[in-house]
Amino acid sequence: MTSSPAYLLPSEIRVQGHGLWLREWNDDDVPAMVELFDEPEIDRWTPLVSPFDAEAARAYLARARASRALHRGIQLAITLDGGEPCGEVLLFPDADGPDIDLGSAAARPSRVGEIAYGIGARHRRQGLAGRAVRLMTEYARDELGADAVILRIAADNTPSIAVARSTGFHLTDAKPVTRHRPGRQVVLNTWLHQG
Repeated sequence: MTSSPAYLLPSEIRVQGHGLWLREWNDDDVPAMVELFDEPEIDRWTPLVSPFDAEAARAYLARARASRALHRGIQLAITLDGGEPCGEVLLFPDADGPDIDLGSAAARPSRVGEIAYGIGARHRRQGLAGRAVRLMTEYARDELGADAVILRIAADNTPSIAVARSTGFHLTDAKPVTRHRPGRQVVLNTWLHQG
């Protein structure tokens, strides 16, 4: 990433819409983070450490706060009413920045926001992922001025592909991106929001 912030973030972020309230994590959320993130599907599809215990949650929270303080991204708890977290949605500047290749059909945008998310096991199949992606896409475009919003999804991550399609993203012909995770490499395709 570049040395200058990609987004100038407000001092407090609370995003509401689509039946959700996205809010910043707090210290009281550590037990909920452990419940949400210490499970096989989160381990399979995200770069979070496994096992994800209270120590990992506190370290993760510290990194999220440091990134936020530098205006490098936001990591918000997905809630229904501002209370119990059901998952997380992240927005950060794409590591490829203005040089991102979105394929032959797209011009190179100058401000790209990448969204990622994870939903806790007991909160799945309630449409939370789609609503959170839709809400964060709107926030990135309307409030932060992103020219393009993308998702990066592994080709075999069928649930995330369904979320991408249902929220107005389409698969680009951009070269897949390889990301290194503890003990493995993950190859991700780029999905671009059409709206």
